[in-house]
Amino acid sequence: MHSRFEVARKWLIFWCLFIGIGAVGGATCMLLKTDGSLMGMQEIIPYFQVLPFAEYLFQDFLFPGIALLCVNGIPNLVAAGLLLAKKKQGVFLGGLFGVTLMLWICIQFVIFPLNFMSTIYFFFGLAQAATGYAANIFYKQEHFEVHPEDYPNVGTDTKQLVVYFSRMGYTRKVAYETANETGADLYEIKATERTEGTLGFWWCGRFGMHRWAMPIEEPKVDVSAYDQVTICTPIWVFHTAPPVRRFCELSSGKIKKVSYILVHHQSSEYQNACDEMDRLLKINHEKMKSIQCHAGRYRTIRDYQ
Repeated sequence: MHSRFEVARKWLIFWCLFIGIGAVGGATCMLLKTDGSLMGMQEIIPYFQVLPFAEYLFQDFLFPGIALLCVNGIPNLVAAGLLLAKKKQGVFLGGLFGVTLMLWICIQFVIFPLNFMSTIYFFFGLAQAATGYAANIFYKQEHFEVHPEDYPNVGTDTKQLVVYFSRMGYTRKVAYETANETGADLYEIKATERTEGTLGFWWCGRFGMHRWAMPIEEPKVDVSAYDQVTICTPIWVFHTAPPVRRFCELSSGKIKKVSYILVHHQSSEYQNACDEMDRLLKINHEKMKSIQCHAGRYRTIRDYQ
């Protein structure tokens, strides 16, 4: 499967090398010629006099050169090395040093007149920080796993069923935990449309935005044979996930008792999703649980019997 993390990691390597090499080059010029003549910066020394301890640290470019090397040069090159070695720490540090660059430029905004170079480097730092954040999220998503062997009680009670659809695995974990607690059988809804990766995300968003039912594989479970059915659905664009919507359409009038578990990113309850599934199934649900999930971290928003 196409890895969004790898794309973000490569872009983060670029930003770390770009900022790091540029900072090392600038610092070297400052240290070789502390009057700033190598970079044509002799005339900007007076601007530094607004800073604390200027009479000791900012009479030439010696201290600014050391600071540039230590704050933006070496750290970014270290982060790039960690990223090239595929170390998780590089992702965090790469994003952090983007924030550091923005703070560095904010100091320049205070002491220098508004100029193109400072402004463009502020946006470089913003891009680096955003790339680091994206890489961190994508890493968590792609390394999130559910191991069925960790749930030995699943399938021990043949009168209960847990049905779920999961694109990233977050709802799958909730479904396995629920089935393991009750001993219920487990059934996964499988979409026939593309749902994986970045293209799958946008394709699923199209279905979610229009509130369409997404085509799924013909259900291989007889829901009417169970006394209790629990449906676990992610929330897409503030509503029931389209594959679950289609399953509910196909199961209309067949379920005896139903409960819902909603998994989503926001802190809302999404009672509207329960109402929609009730309408499609032609039955009123008995229980409902709303769970907020951030990259594998869960928090129950509402749980009522």
